[in-house]
Amino acid sequence: MTSTGNSDAIAEAFADGPAYIPYLAVGDPDYESSIAYVEALDRGGADVIELGLPFSEPIAEGPTIQGAVVRALEGGMTPDRFFEFVEDVDVDAPLVCMTYYNLIYQWGDSDGPRSFVERAAEVGLEGFVVPDLPAEEADPLREACDEFGLDLVFIVAPTTEGDRLDRIMSRVSGYVYVQARLGTTGAKSDVSDQTTTSLDRLREYDVPKAVGFGISTGEHAERIVSAGADGIIVGSALVDIVADGVDEGRSAADVADDLEALSRELKAGAERGYATRASAGDAR
Repeated sequence: MTSTGNSDAIAEAFADGPAYIPYLAVGDPDYESSIAYVEALDRGGADVIELGLPFSEPIAEGPTIQGAVVRALEGGMTPDRFFEFVEDVDVDAPLVCMTYYNLIYQWGDSDGPRSFVERAAEVGLEGFVVPDLPAEEADPLREACDEFGLDLVFIVAPTTEGDRLDRIMSRVSGYVYVQARLGTTGAKSDVSDQTTTSLDRLREYDVPKAVGFGISTGEHAERIVSAGADGIIVGSALVDIVADGVDEGRSAADVADDLEALSRELKAGAERGYATRASAGDAR
């Protein structure tokens, strides 16, 4: 699998098999616990980690991640604190910021996204996922990412096709986030039938395809990768573990152990799916 992108680290994450890409909201439920949780994802086999920068109006998120955003904001998370977090966390996996465009655009002294992207590059981020940024309005952020060597990941919905799909894919880099189902984020008990259709529609584009929205088990990961995905993105199932830890008053160490265990299960499932494709002569 080749990659069109700016970040060598993200390209390498997809080079030798399926990428496991977990998500957590930074600062949920507090700064130190969040550090421990992200480092647990790394130990569990993460190839890329999406770090959520909390925003007060997370329109793409379901109730699980909305709850994480609220806890993080109540705990004092801000863009400046987020950048400190990226510098403090000790992981090998490349880090991608998932947030909303208003925070990127408004931060810093200059108009537009350049200041935020420059600071992101300084602290070691490798890219962005911005759910509310249409491809048609993405050129300023795309240009800033190109200037500072970061990737810009777009989300492709099951209904995205034609000229709109072409516009998105002409601006994406690193990987494309393939939305497995319509609606907001959230862990599900099944794999959407829309996933295979979406992957087939994207085959002509030479960029890794990572599927998210609803993945919660190793079996899900196996089925999605065997269907042709180059990676899996998992958020709500991990955030559920954090939320349960808060509700039950569990220690950060115990919660981190559970995050690491589920990560290992998801990574193993993805690798089984890749082995299935390889045996059929379809691993790319």
